[in-house]
Amino acid sequence: MRHGGCRLVSLLLLCVQVLQSSAQTAASSYEFTAYRMQQYDLPQEKRGCRGAIVVAEVRSVADSVLTRRCVIMKLPDFTVERYLQAMRQNAAAVLILLPRNISSVPEDVVQGFMASESEALSRETLMPVYVVPEDEQLLCMYAEVKLAAVTTSASVLVRVLSSMITATAFQILVSNSSPIKAITDSSIITLEGALPGAREGLPTIIITAHYDTFGLAPWLSYGADSNGSGVAILLELVRLFQRLYSDPHSKPPYYLLFSLTGGGKYNFLGTKRWIEENVDHSESSVLHDNVAFVLCLDSLGSGDELYLHVSRPPRPGSPQYGFIQHLEEVISSRFPWVRFGTVHKKIDPHGSAVWEHEHYNMRRIPGFTLSHLERSERRGSILDTMSQVDARKLKRNVVIVAETLARYIYNLTDRGSPKNIQIFRGSLDVQDGRLSALMSILTSVPRATQLLDREPQQALLLSTLEQEFNLYLQQVYRHTFRQGHRNPEITFFDQMKQPMTMYRVKPAAFDLFLGGCITGYLGVVFYVIQNFGRIYVRLTAPVKSKHQ
Repeated sequence: MRHGGCRLVSLLLLCVQVLQSSAQTAASSYEFTAYRMQQYDLPQEKRGCRGAIVVAEVRSVADSVLTRRCVIMKLPDFTVERYLQAMRQNAAAVLILLPRNISSVPEDVVQGFMASESEALSRETLMPVYVVPEDEQLLCMYAEVKLAAVTTSASVLVRVLSSMITATAFQILVSNSSPIKAITDSSIITLEGALPGAREGLPTIIITAHYDTFGLAPWLSYGADSNGSGVAILLELVRLFQRLYSDPHSKPPYYLLFSLTGGGKYNFLGTKRWIEENVDHSESSVLHDNVAFVLCLDSLGSGDELYLHVSRPPRPGSPQYGFIQHLEEVISSRFPWVRFGTVHKKIDPHGSAVWEHEHYNMRRIPGFTLSHLERSERRGSILDTMSQVDARKLKRNVVIVAETLARYIYNLTDRGSPKNIQIFRGSLDVQDGRLSALMSILTSVPRATQLLDREPQQALLLSTLEQEFNLYLQQVYRHTFRQGHRNPEITFFDQMKQPMTMYRVKPAAFDLFLGGCITGYLGVVFYVIQNFGRIYVRLTAPVKSKHQ
């Protein structure tokens, strides 16, 4: 009886507290911008999320029932298992909170999120998936929703009271009435420029890097390492070798061609179309002449490893083989702590290209890709920000590539030059400030492919890259490849960012409970009024008998 009485008293006190709090403001709203997950179509498959509209109650990922709920997650919460669980339970949406300071996120969490991000982008889903930068309001919502989920492990009575009386519900609303539309007029831009050699008919060395980015949400894909680092290194090489080529006495016997390609995250579409234009539709192209090799720069902003990705081992005596020998020599003599290796992967003629050089190899043009990544799976993430780039290692990789290329084109080994010779020093030294400025420019706006030809800031970035080419190079061309309306190689979709509103409300069960309490209260008052005489007599009877 004592325990039952205590429980009854607790219940009554809880009712009083709820009734008092109900007099305060029970609902508020907060509007913010959310960024939708990638959506694009390839010729034979669809990827990304197909939905955009969300009208659902917010639940924590720890809740057992997610059906028709918007599941809110932080970075550590977003795993492959939990994402698939939300899909299996037909969740209304997934909302991922992105920390504003990525550098504070532990490395294991970053790597785990990148793996889950890659898995999510490899499939199609009707469930809307949104990413939004954290702020105070959203973190407060996350904390309260997570706290509510903890009560599921309590007793039945506590759970009923928490869900029906005290719980605060949050609803997420994205109510754009216009349907998602395909972007049928997208284009991809490739830039090229050259440093002609001492005479005509010289062998050609092509140095290339793709400049676009990829990640879970296009508007949050800044791609600092992949491939902002490759673009920054290429632009610094342009400046350094322009100094060498501007002096007639030091002009080497090679034609250097630099290119920045688009569509790198979608089977290197810009590279593929540029090769087709030069090989199939042009009789006077550098690709028809003697190409020594193509050096592709991809993800070179961190790590103490360097991998040269090739489609087949180069033959001894070939230009590729000679370049690799010079590369090994520079690394062992100047940077012995850097681990270097060659990764051999055969080309799949029926599949997509994993590395940029594979498109050249398909046309029997020798090429390879230099990267600090041994595998290609992690070359696209919304966590690829400046925190993933080490400025010192970026500069070191510029020195490695520049010294190796100079040794090769000047044939310094056969001339008996010392192994630790430094060509780029003094006035030819790599400029830290320029590298930092280039990385800042490249990461100032997201460089997702579907944004580059449509948004003003992205178009300005491409114009800036073109100006850099015009400043140092000759024969600068801008190639614009437009996709066909009938059979596009890739189709993008709009509504990649949406206004989202969070409403703070009491659940419907609370209204029922409150209505029951009010009805009971009015019933008691009515009964007291109707039977006031008898109640008064009963209450005063003990007092009268005591006085008598």
